[in-house]
Amino acid sequence: MEQTRRPIWSSNMALLAAALGGLSAGALLYLVGGRGAASFVWGLATLPVLLSLLIQIVTSLRRGDAGLDIIAALSMSAALAFGEPLAGNVVALMYAGGQFLENFAERRARREMTALLGRVARTAMKHGPDGLQEVAIESLAPGDRLLIRQGEVLPVDGVVASRSATIDTSALTGESLPVTVESGGEALSGTTAIGPPFDLTVLRPAADSAYAGIVRLVESAQQSKAPSVRLADRYALWFLALTLLLSGGAWIWTGDPIGALAVLVVATPCPLILAVPVAIIAGISRAAGVGVLVKGGGALEALGRARVAVLDKTGTLTHGRAGLSDIWAAPGFEADEILRLAASLDQASTHVMAEALIEAARARSLRLSTPQNVLETAGAGLAGIVDGHKVAVGGSIYARDHVGDNGRIGKPAFASGAATVDVVVDGTLAGVLVLADPMRGDAATVIQRLRKAGIDRIVLATGDRAAVARPLVEALRIDALKADLTPQEKVDVVLEARKIGPVMMVGDGVNDAPALAVADVGVAMGARGAAASSESADVVLLVDRLDRLADAIGISHRSAKIAMQSVVVGLGLSILAMIAAALGYLQPLQGALLQEAIDVAVILNALRALRG
Repeated sequence: MEQTRRPIWSSNMALLAAALGGLSAGALLYLVGGRGAASFVWGLATLPVLLSLLIQIVTSLRRGDAGLDIIAALSMSAALAFGEPLAGNVVALMYAGGQFLENFAERRARREMTALLGRVARTAMKHGPDGLQEVAIESLAPGDRLLIRQGEVLPVDGVVASRSATIDTSALTGESLPVTVESGGEALSGTTAIGPPFDLTVLRPAADSAYAGIVRLVESAQQSKAPSVRLADRYALWFLALTLLLSGGAWIWTGDPIGALAVLVVATPCPLILAVPVAIIAGISRAAGVGVLVKGGGALEALGRARVAVLDKTGTLTHGRAGLSDIWAAPGFEADEILRLAASLDQASTHVMAEALIEAARARSLRLSTPQNVLETAGAGLAGIVDGHKVAVGGSIYARDHVGDNGRIGKPAFASGAATVDVVVDGTLAGVLVLADPMRGDAATVIQRLRKAGIDRIVLATGDRAAVARPLVEALRIDALKADLTPQEKVDVVLEARKIGPVMMVGDGVNDAPALAVADVGVAMGARGAAASSESADVVLLVDRLDRLADAIGISHRSAKIAMQSVVVGLGLSILAMIAAALGYLQPLQGALLQEAIDVAVILNALRALRG
């Protein structure tokens, strides 16, 4: 993307150099008495800018766009025709300078997003039979073991294979404090190792890593063109008509074409119409800095307009992965021992609940043993030998088949929203492990912030059973619950919510992708969500934190406000100056200088969107 923009940057510099050089050379000639030569130089310096502008106007008209650039072309042409080359040169300098300043501001605003693209690792140090070997990241496969050295950017997503790893996640999350990932914990590509070297086991290929997906999304966002980028052009036709009316009126009233020229010169808000994309791109850059990728100005604008929020449950308001919430132990058994035996056996399984139990056991610092003679029944459970004990772990039906006649023990009823795993030891039901998908710690705060940000109605739309989701709805005081939904039914919920106002849909799974696509603005939990949801969404949370969504909405409101300020103030000041010029209070040169000051002011105002 930067390569395609470099010719524009160079062209703007050349035009600015021509206009500024001509103005300076003409001024020197004028001072030494060569007034005729000075006028010739000023007129000559105006021509390259005028020609470039005319080409842009023709190109725009072919696309059906009519903007305020026409006024700039009229003012330069009229200045040359009416014998005011100095005014024409100043207008040319103003136009070229505005283009240069706008391009500089865009490059400054894109810094956060461009920095992401520059962090892509190309090679990695891989452990092999002959020791360490530097290989291309494209050749890495799941299970490969890498050495991550201090200061290196993680090339792929992986699991920390050493005792721990200290990682700087600021490039993705905006967090300034380093994060310590313990052994077995997942580390995302694009983060930086800032502690001692550690080993990383590759979790997925480089092309499927979280960072590669982020890079693709960033490139897509940079290439998108916002509907609001030409916001000032919405007023182009009437502003052009007003300009021609005042200019013609001044000519007729005074009988002097210089009055008409003064109106045209002072009505040249070319950089003004560029101040709006500066504000929008600055807002997108600001959002990227806090870990939220917005795919263009249209998405940023839609985010600020949303009045209804439709939220998925799993992975959005909850963590999206099971966690141990309780242990029921039968008489004669200890809770930690039940968990240790179950987790030891589950080391031989890849089931998601097995991973949750192993993680819970490690969190309690329990010593896990190596299981033997393991036999797993897909979708039901597994059995084997752990430290000489016959252990079986699974659902109630599976466990019942492994309980002896004297090992059946009555167990209590558990909450309808919880998943349970029975643990059988030596033919006796030893206990029950209760797992649940816990609510995010920041969920309640985020719901409150969404309401303060202008969200009038919040709907929880989930494929889970109503009994599972209802406690969450009550705890968070969500307005409505739609449960047991298919992907198509989620789309219907979004379409129904549109009757109230613009809809923001938030989800993370493949089943959320259709609803994300049909919403006015779709928001994907991209840090751990499915690739399909991130591709369908307009906004992607690069970090697994829901509170950043509220931050992004605040940024969208501020950016839109600043963009509108640039339009209203810029056009308002231009109209006042036009009236003054029509009444004879401004000469063409004075008007050009005044308009330059107005344009620079509104562009600098637009850059305020970069700040928090």
